[in-house]
Amino acid sequence: MTSLTLTAGDVAAASGGRVVAGNSAAPIGRIAIDSRAVAAGDFFVAIRGDRFDGHQFVAAALSNGATGVLVDDAAAIEGIGANAAIVQAGDTTRALQAVARHVRRASGTKVVAITGSAGKTTTKEVCAELLSARYSVFRNQGNLNNHIGLPLSLLELRARPEVAVVELGMNHPGEISTLVAIAEPEVRVWTNVGDAHIGFFASADAIADAKAEILEGAADDTVLVANADDALVMTRARRFRGRLVTFGISEAADVRAVAVAMCGLDGIRAQLRTPAGSFALDTPLTGHGNLSNILAATAVAVQFEVPLEAIAERASRLQPAHHRGELLRLPGGITLIDDSYNSSPAALKRSLETIGVANGSARKIAVLGEMLELGAHAERLHRECGRAAYSADLDLLVAVGSAAAQALADEARRAGLPSSQIIVVPDKTAAVDEILKRVRPGDLVLVKGSRGIGLDLVVDRLKAEFA
Repeated sequence: MTSLTLTAGDVAAASGGRVVAGNSAAPIGRIAIDSRAVAAGDFFVAIRGDRFDGHQFVAAALSNGATGVLVDDAAAIEGIGANAAIVQAGDTTRALQAVARHVRRASGTKVVAITGSAGKTTTKEVCAELLSARYSVFRNQGNLNNHIGLPLSLLELRARPEVAVVELGMNHPGEISTLVAIAEPEVRVWTNVGDAHIGFFASADAIADAKAEILEGAADDTVLVANADDALVMTRARRFRGRLVTFGISEAADVRAVAVAMCGLDGIRAQLRTPAGSFALDTPLTGHGNLSNILAATAVAVQFEVPLEAIAERASRLQPAHHRGELLRLPGGITLIDDSYNSSPAALKRSLETIGVANGSARKIAVLGEMLELGAHAERLHRECGRAAYSADLDLLVAVGSAAAQALADEARRAGLPSSQIIVVPDKTAAVDEILKRVRPGDLVLVKGSRGIGLDLVVDRLKAEFA
């Protein structure tokens, strides 16, 4: 199937704008919002953001070879003599979203959209991998999952893949609603409701209500894949207009794991029962969180009639995404779990549970960064994680951050972890200094923290030191 052609006239029609200069029928290349990334033939959209205004960079985009631009203010093109197509629309962010929805509809691609408090990216990656056994699949890169990142991802559907797997992120009510309206997914996946971003919400129920926006705009044949083990999900999922498919370890789940064996760092073994039959799961991904992610992705793959033997084979060679639970056995004798991309209380507890049952290391060390966006709940949730750190039988805990990190360390001490095995440091640089002094060959080291804490620096220094 040939790629979908897009013109400046198409941009204007989709966005409710108008072509005010240039050739409206000329095909345009990639759509970009960063003038520095514009190449010859690209089309530049001037986005107004909190810290920048793309209209200030229209001239730069044109000098880099853009064949067209989208603006909301004609003054942005005054004095620019370039021979380019100029489209003017009322709001360039909404225009970008409208063009993305146009491409999504015209592409013929089936869209799978994933939301949840934890596991979105891993579920997306696993889902795309399983579907690739039968289809050409697009997945959005990294965390391009917001009101700008998702449209940029959907614009890639001009290549007409058979299936697109995207994630929908949010930290405020109304955001998922906007994203669902852009993506119009045939299959929606709701992984869970947790405590990530709870600082922006009054309660877990409020988070669940915001995530429940994934249910909006469904047709009778739209599929919702929902977590049968999460009561907050299921309470809301039961009112879904379309067809409900569930996953979990619950007896009521449509796609269910039984005879589950958590094998520490060696992965997970289980028997998976699906409406299409059963198969043995043996995967290198670790922990209960990843079992749930695999079950969700399996439920999607079954809906797309991917053969069970293909699901089992691909699951057997899954690997975590970069900085998201990567298991690295460094040449210098360190076993490193790099989970430095982000953290939330629920996810941290699962990671600590995994290393708690791991065998074969001389010592177990956790470098745990403060978890952000928890608001008034921060101290309580960090203390809960402090108790989980004690239960993980750690030989050394390094807590990184301010008062919340101190609360985590204090609670671990109160639970029974000796003070001599606990260190609190203010930032990533101090964490590097402390960990390099104490780590030695044979150790198992978990590194996990919120993105804003920057513990990927600890990972990079350990990899360099024990290369």
